[in-house]
Amino acid sequence: MSVIDTPWTTVVDVASLQAGLTQEGVRLVDARATPGTALRIVDARFSLADPQSGAAQFAAGHLPGAVHADLDRDLSDKSTTGHGRHPLPDSDVFAATLGRWGIGPDTQVVVYDGAEGSMAAARLWWLLRLMGHRQVAVLDGGAAAWQRAGLPLVTDAVAPEPLPPYPGRLDVTQVASADEVAARLKHSPGWLVDARANERFRGEVEPLDPIAGHVPGAVNRPFALNVVDGHLRPAEELRAELQQVIGQHEPSQVVLMCGSGVTACHLLLAMESVGLGGARIYADSWSGWISDEGRPVATGA
Repeated sequence: MSVIDTPWTTVVDVASLQAGLTQEGVRLVDARATPGTALRIVDARFSLADPQSGAAQFAAGHLPGAVHADLDRDLSDKSTTGHGRHPLPDSDVFAATLGRWGIGPDTQVVVYDGAEGSMAAARLWWLLRLMGHRQVAVLDGGAAAWQRAGLPLVTDAVAPEPLPPYPGRLDVTQVASADEVAARLKHSPGWLVDARANERFRGEVEPLDPIAGHVPGAVNRPFALNVVDGHLRPAEELRAELQQVIGQHEPSQVVLMCGSGVTACHLLLAMESVGLGGARIYADSWSGWISDEGRPVATGA
């Protein structure tokens, strides 16, 4: 696959990325000065249990030419209240961050995290799409797949040539609100899909939020079911299972959620990668839903 001729828009495998890194006309650092397709790699490794671990992993070794994105600092606005644990970043601030990373409208972006992309590579993939950027893909298998292929990690820091703020704004029409979710509670199942693990969805355990359970009427599709050995499962079987989850609903009618709007992005990535495009994300997700005590809560299957 050619980076220049066929932009990557959902997932990209290690072999294709490696080929892109050595392809004539593809450059890694200066997104302005020389001809060719600018390729920016972003390391989005993060751990909810240890928010500092992503930066430490990046310093210890990362893909060549990568810059580091922090879920809390770069991909969220933690100063916002009432919108869950990872509220969307401010459009202007995020646009400036993209420019600082050397990402412009013509840049091919590849983002990765530790493995399958759920923490928080798919989140950055989604945010870039909200900005109107389509040339962005998640590295299938992440840093683990890169290393299993015998490819090196590097420790040298890249200082991209900065660009002006990205010329776009987050498209909030692609983000479902709490009011919309509340208004659709009695719709037939399949329109609201929760990507959390089964036991959290059922309310049996809740390690992160003060209230356990799920939004009434939601169905559960743990994002982990979409992967095997850190890679997205074969497209045909994945599409069949996801189609069963949403039932008769068109993908454009579907809203995805999770605990704080992060792993839901991986579920969206899976859907888009198999041709079920158009779903939206309830970015506040469970942690935002329960910030209002008047909203209903369900437990059980």
